[in-house]
Amino acid sequence: MRQFPIFLTVQDRPVLIAGGGEAAARKLRLLLKADAWVTVVAPDANDEILDLFEAGDIDWQARAFQAEDLAGVVLAYGATGIDAVDRQVAAAARKAGVPVNVVDRPDLSDFITPAIIDRAPITVAVSSGGTAPVLARGVKAAIERLLHPNLGRLAVFAERFRGAVKAMVPRGRARLRFWDAFFDGPIAARVLTGDETGAAEDMLSYVNRRGLEQDGIVHIVGAGPGAADLITLRGQRLLEQADVIVHDRLVGDGVLDLARRDADRIDVGKAPGRHPVPQDKINDILIAEARLGKRVVRLKGGDPFVFGRGGEELQALNAAGIRAEVVPGITAATACAAATGIPLTHRGHASAVTFVTGHLAREKGGDGGAPNVDWAALARSGATLAVYMGIGGAGVIANDLSRHGLADTPVAVIENGTRPDQRVFTGQVHDLDALVRANGITGPALIVIGDVAALTDVSTVTGGLVPLAAAM
Repeated sequence: MRQFPIFLTVQDRPVLIAGGGEAAARKLRLLLKADAWVTVVAPDANDEILDLFEAGDIDWQARAFQAEDLAGVVLAYGATGIDAVDRQVAAAARKAGVPVNVVDRPDLSDFITPAIIDRAPITVAVSSGGTAPVLARGVKAAIERLLHPNLGRLAVFAERFRGAVKAMVPRGRARLRFWDAFFDGPIAARVLTGDETGAAEDMLSYVNRRGLEQDGIVHIVGAGPGAADLITLRGQRLLEQADVIVHDRLVGDGVLDLARRDADRIDVGKAPGRHPVPQDKINDILIAEARLGKRVVRLKGGDPFVFGRGGEELQALNAAGIRAEVVPGITAATACAAATGIPLTHRGHASAVTFVTGHLAREKGGDGGAPNVDWAALARSGATLAVYMGIGGAGVIANDLSRHGLADTPVAVIENGTRPDQRVFTGQVHDLDALVRANGITGPALIVIGDVAALTDVSTVTGGLVPLAAAM
């Protein structure tokens, strides 16, 4: 962060603008919205400035700028467009200890005027630090589309009931949950549609009932495959509201950055050389935090119900009488395939897809040396196979599928799918293990097996590939 963002009160306080053209008028419009008392100093002024002067809304000094003009002002703008004059304004302001902005000259400015989204009293400011103002305006436009035109009215409505809520709802997390529920609920929706009378009646009833649950809740949220912008909007909102986040290792930092700054974070994920937190211990953590009345987000990579053990956690929470909600996420198979141009189903190639775990674990009678999967049946199905957690068992998977007739079937290995460091390698099933070893694939990876794997053009989705023949 190159500049420190701050909102400054200028209501009824003196602000100076040196310049009388369009650049000065643009700053003037913004300052008048904030009820500043503005003095314009310029030998000439455009019609807009003259009209405001004649209406008594501003002061205009029809002369050149003087250093004495800065006496008592809280902000100054250089907007003459004449380099020597704007430099004079900047130098005099610094000498007087007055923050100064010179239009389109960040090198002469102490501050910049950001792109502003006005939903008074809600104000959003966007800045590129003076490096790319056009980009900042584009970001502003995107935010404008997201914010309801009546958002300011909603803020004013909530202010009317702050006293009543303070009196009726316990402070701390209970009050925070009250307002979270309010802003996300039907009463707020009525305000946004313009029905403030009906909303006020509902609000009084809501406050009197205290309208909230005293017990905690656990949201089992899918974080998606890695890229921060692939989490669902609901998942993002819950992260912003969470008191505690219990997360896996594979959840990216970018996703965690979406959380409340003061939320407690508990890492329960496995890492190479480090034993994971046992599942029963994770269940105990979720239950204990919820019983303290906290809003808990159990953040899991991908989708919680696709090889994520989310079902086990939900069962444990239900058995303990803890409220729980599952928020789905984009699972690795669909995300990684899309990111690399592989259609999991494609006319003439595959009419079905099967999600398979390749994890080498002793499960339900497995011998601990091979995935507990009927590869023969999968080979006969003709479906695309999306293999999760299969890197450690690549050799076993290749041997089993080769024995059942898929030795020459195309395969793609997608490492760190959707992330900036994504890599894609293609080959055939019989050389899957060599493909993994030759390219040093160790990170989270998805294996796609089937004719569709040959449809990707790896040169368009990743760089720096090591062809199998060259690597061996």
